[in-house]
Amino acid sequence: MKTALITGVSTKIGLGYAIAEELGKQGFHVIIAGRKLDQVEMIANGLSNLGISASPVRIDLLDRKSIADAAKQVQQKYSVLDVLINNAALMLDGSATTLAKDLDEFNAEFETNVTGTWSVTQQFYPMIAASGHGRIVNISSGAGSYGDPDFGILNFPGPALRLLDAYPLTPYAITKLALNGLTIKMGKEFKADNVLVNAICPGFTATRSGSAEFGARPVSESVKGIIWAATLPDDGPTGQFFRDGNPLPW
Repeated sequence: MKTALITGVSTKIGLGYAIAEELGKQGFHVIIAGRKLDQVEMIANGLSNLGISASPVRIDLLDRKSIADAAKQVQQKYSVLDVLINNAALMLDGSATTLAKDLDEFNAEFETNVTGTWSVTQQFYPMIAASGHGRIVNISSGAGSYGDPDFGILNFPGPALRLLDAYPLTPYAITKLALNGLTIKMGKEFKADNVLVNAICPGFTATRSGSAEFGARPVSESVKGIIWAATLPDDGPTGQFFRDGNPLPW
């Protein structure tokens, strides 16, 4: 049975849960990770009740020791990890302007979305490389590109986001810009181990209450492109940026 680790699975309405459910239906054993062990244990039990092979592990991207401990725990049970989905992310609701932004708040966002993702990849990489066909999917955002016509930092807010005209570009976008750069770096360096790494924008997805009113699409639609990247053939792309299986401009 193939194994997949998905970070940031803390509720049943988010992308992480939908990814775990879909990979589980495709025959993967899914290891779901979140900051609170009791939450992920409950979610893993729910998946098991659906006939999906699942197990929980605690990972807090702001706690490097929790990442290292989780890697040791997983390696004791599974010698190989076929898929890593770096899904966990943080976007705080504080001020988004350059002058007003609380930089301690921004550091928490950056540490989670970039440094934490990097640390998870470092700790679990030996297991991923051991699979011989590892896949790493970094959940990014069109907001982290320059050229996305609606979300990109040069165009925000684009034609589809006119309701957001009054909002500044979010610092979250800066963290995803860095994550995209990290994806390119990983893609170049991991080729020798046949590990494919891609950044995936799930699109504007209804993972928060009320977001559907602003045009967010259902999680079930957004998850398809993530599963596509997680199950690429060995001759698939690496170090690239996609939404729904289609290339996005950096």
